[in-house]
Amino acid sequence: EDYGLYFAWGETKGYAKGESHTFNWSNYKWCNGSASKMTKYSTSTSYWDSSLGTSPDNKTVLDADDDAATANWGSGWQMPSLAQIKELYNSSYTTTEWTTMNGVNGRKITSKSNGNSIFLPAEGYRYDTSLDSEGSNGFYWSRELHSSYSGFSAHSLNFHSGNVGTSDYGRYGGQSIRAVRVPSE
Repeated sequence: EDYGLYFAWGETKGYAKGESHTFNWSNYKWCNGSASKMTKYSTSTSYWDSSLGTSPDNKTVLDADDDAATANWGSGWQMPSLAQIKELYNSSYTTTEWTTMNGVNGRKITSKSNGNSIFLPAEGYRYDTSLDSEGSNGFYWSRELHSSYSGFSAHSLNFHSGNVGTSDYGRYGGQSIRAVRVPSE
């Protein structure tokens, strides 16, 4: 039921619920103050900092050094891919239900093959200095940029009492992560 830490996408330092931090473009690690001045992870010149004198790097998946799960848990862990997130709530493999565990709202996701389950708290998200949607929505980063908005947003798992799916959010926002094991080669 623990929320864990909130991370901006591609940053490895997380912040607890009550910990002071401002999540916005002006202090996001991979830009120079705005969504149109990315310095890493972009496929679009519209969102790339032209003052760098380089073209966008065309990176769409986090490097291990910028993956919060890898940085905090070690090389055997990473943030989930978009495909792994979609598999998590795919009704062919799992059931999901909105529930409350020890006073915390969230989604319980249960494997149809072995009955194991995971509970993801509806921890909300951090924007500027605020915590929004706590108790009503859950937001968990993937390690992939959004394909259509790769300059400024990344994919994440999003759920509430009525639905579970994927969304894209500005990379500077604070969302939780849930690590997955690195697949064996």
